[in-house]
Amino acid sequence: MTYQALYRRYRPRRFAELKGQDHIVRALRNAVAEDRVGHAYLFSGPRGTGKTTSARILAKVLNCEQPLDGEPCCACESCKAVEAGTSYDVIELDAASNNSVDDVRELIERAALGIAGRRKVYILDAVVRRSIELDDVVAGACLDGLAGIAGAAPLALEWLLADEDLGP
Repeated sequence: MTYQALYRRYRPRRFAELKGQDHIVRALRNAVAEDRVGHAYLFSGPRGTGKTTSARILAKVLNCEQPLDGEPCCACESCKAVEAGTSYDVIELDAASNNSVDDVRELIERAALGIAGRRKVYILDAVVRRSIELDDVVAGACLDGLAGIAGAAPLALEWLLADEDLGP
């Protein structure tokens, strides 16, 4: 049996399983159920509050073949692929370690390629720390490029950004 960290083994699979985030769960479930999902979300908060987990559940339900009341079914092929980390429609990146100009350029190029009839979801974790790793001029250009592609995103492209520290 392969090793699996506890936080991955017991990570919530549905919004209903998230604890202590009722207001966030309600807003996200309602957005999905009413088909009023924004093209970008920023999840912020201290370590261990469910930022990346919430983003992964949202990505899963956006690609779920049979969502029910804003929740993923967790049984279809798409849900299983997202949970296994093998979905071509959900790309999760640690922005802190993918922080070169070439990494950002590749991300922007890949994001510009649309997929007919499905939603492509990018989850960028530690997104604010990306700018710390680069010098100020390059970081500004990279973030402007990301903001540009996120602002002009095709309807089937979603950006879910997560970070602990959004301070000055």
